[in-house]
Amino acid sequence: MSRQVFCRKYQKELEGLDFAPFPGAKGLEFFENVSKQAWQEWLKHQTTLINEKRLNVFEADAKKFLEVQREKFFNNDDSLEKAEGLKPE
Repeated sequence: MSRQVFCRKYQKELEGLDFAPFPGAKGLEFFENVSKQAWQEWLKHQTTLINEKRLNVFEADAKKFLEVQREKFFNNDDSLEKAEGLKPE
């Protein structure tokens, strides 16, 4: 049986991640409080932001921008950046 977590994005019990998405306390926090579904949606949104905004993920400013956007995404913050070229389905 899969591991269940109370997903902070969807505010309900869902299947949890198989492992922490990155090392350290922040990775553990996501492992314990973010569903697999929400994480996959974030990865898709993050990729769109990287491509649309032509971010270099090795630059500190880009990393910080993505960290802020990730928090907004999982907290359902209305000020989350949308990609300009993205057309709603």
